[in-house]
Amino acid sequence: MRIPRIYTDQLLVAQDTCELGKEAARHLVTVLRLKPGQPVCLFNGQGGEYSGEIVAASSKSVTVRTTHYNPDNRQSPLRTLLGIGISRAERFEWVLQKAAELGVTEIFPLYTERTEVKLKGDRENKKQARWHQVLASACEQCGRNLVPVLHNSQPLQDWLGTEADARLLLHHRTTANLQSLSAETPASVALLIGPEGGLSPSEIETGLASGFQAIALGPRVLRTETAPLAALSVIQWLWGDYR
Repeated sequence: MRIPRIYTDQLLVAQDTCELGKEAARHLVTVLRLKPGQPVCLFNGQGGEYSGEIVAASSKSVTVRTTHYNPDNRQSPLRTLLGIGISRAERFEWVLQKAAELGVTEIFPLYTERTEVKLKGDRENKKQARWHQVLASACEQCGRNLVPVLHNSQPLQDWLGTEADARLLLHHRTTANLQSLSAETPASVALLIGPEGGLSPSEIETGLASGFQAIALGPRVLRTETAPLAALSVIQWLWGDYR
């Protein structure tokens, strides 16, 4: 059986014990039916992972004894910055999950003219916590040890100054594609994608004026949850760790 991976925000040290809370206990004990003596892997998103063994288990908590540290992060050498218009809950969480699996480095939720979701105050804080949980769970599954950086939601205009070697704006009406870009391999890519309904014409013009380059991913119009996954996959194949 595959060794379960568990994210925890605690400080981890080799040859030490770590007590995991109710959610981890539910997954390990109730769902996977693990018992003391069985192996698990812990990571805290700060880099590397710790092999461990369950030493005590109940429905409310699990105690793990860490054994040794593995520094491998399975991180793409390409730094990818995804700026994406906030969409409805299920769609946006699905994008976060799959983007983490595809190696995205940083995620910037953006308010655009066509963003229908408005978050303020306590509701925004709860959403940020939920989104981080989605990213951490995706990393548990795919083997990443560095959780993608999730930035606070911000207006599109504030993000357009983001620096990267290549700055790309998905726009289905352009004729340019990724093959038309410079053959030089960038170390970082900023990728801008709109919400449901896409970016407005004025936002596209502003993005281009800010130095973004418009590209299309073929002749078909992709949904907001499909476009970033297609783009990230191609970008990783061209410049990342899919080669």
